[in-house]
Amino acid sequence: MSKAGKRIAIVAADFNKDLVDTMVEVARQELDQAAAILARVVRVPGAFETPLVADVLLDDPGVDGLVVLGHIERGETLHGEVMGHVVHTALVQLQLKHRKPVGMGIIGPGATPEQAEARKHSAALAAVRATLRLCEILTNEVGPTPVATE
Repeated sequence: MSKAGKRIAIVAADFNKDLVDTMVEVARQELDQAAAILARVVRVPGAFETPLVADVLLDDPGVDGLVVLGHIERGETLHGEVMGHVVHTALVQLQLKHRKPVGMGIIGPGATPEQAEARKHSAALAAVRATLRLCEILTNEVGPTPVATE
């Protein structure tokens, strides 16, 4: 199975630290269960800071994929919504630039603390599983086409 041995890094926000700490632990356990290798965990101040660190980690040949964890909560203004769109767009662009999977485990934007609490396990699991599945697809289904020889 090509999930085994894949080197996955985690970028996790410190904002809403208790919630995200649980998400990191769930992600660690899921990687371990899949026999993937946790390359490293990097903590950043908040979700807005994840794309820069993601870019550096995805450039590392020792990283096959990335899981991003955080929570963009509902605020009184549209700040969180705008930030969520910017962060999500940046992470998709980095995935395409580096041709490596990025599993999105950012809850929100706009999630209440209660909604985030209810989703913390499933969001972390889904992010890890998406990253590992994309690693499989990229390796087994759309990897380099063999050159035909005559």
